[in-house]
Amino acid sequence: MTALLLNEDQRDCLQEIANVAMGQSADRLARLLDVFVVLSIPNVSILNPNDIVMTLQSLQSLDEGQDKLTGVCQGFIGDGIAGEALLIFNGTDYRDLAQLLKYDDTKENRSEILMDTTNVLGGACLHSLAQQLDTHFSLGPPTLLGEHYDIPELLKKREISWNSALVVEINYTIEDHRVNCDLLLVISENCINGLVQKLNYLLD
Repeated sequence: MTALLLNEDQRDCLQEIANVAMGQSADRLARLLDVFVVLSIPNVSILNPNDIVMTLQSLQSLDEGQDKLTGVCQGFIGDGIAGEALLIFNGTDYRDLAQLLKYDDTKENRSEILMDTTNVLGGACLHSLAQQLDTHFSLGPPTLLGEHYDIPELLKKREISWNSALVVEINYTIEDHRVNCDLLLVISENCINGLVQKLNYLLD
């Protein structure tokens, strides 16, 4: 098992890159919807699969009384870097989100609303990360999670071949609207060599 996937300098560098990326993705969403997006400081941590499940369970507990977590999972790969982006909605009023995106609030439109939001936030964030790392990410097809499932339980059942992963967590909230989501970028120890090389190049 890899004890440390990143040293302190590499971690700080990645956090700064993530900070720029989240700012650009939030700006894109704000311009598209004519809203103000509140951002958290990106959190970079080393987690094992159980830690990730517990993180999602903590998000779910914050959304007590609402539907189970809903999210979209999308794989990305490029230049020796591979991972998954999980956009998890919690504390979100989908009627509010539908209105902002100019959709009728129907169950049939729910998946399209989530995919559109993912394309804006996740796509812009990954594009900015790739640009800063001087690479290009190819994105896999997005997969809807959690409409009829418990996401933490769903992830528990996955076959996972790694012990630890680098996780970048970013929170987005739309001011004056009940729209809140967390973007988790997960890069397992098996797929991190390319990222470490890129960070070392930027630090040199």
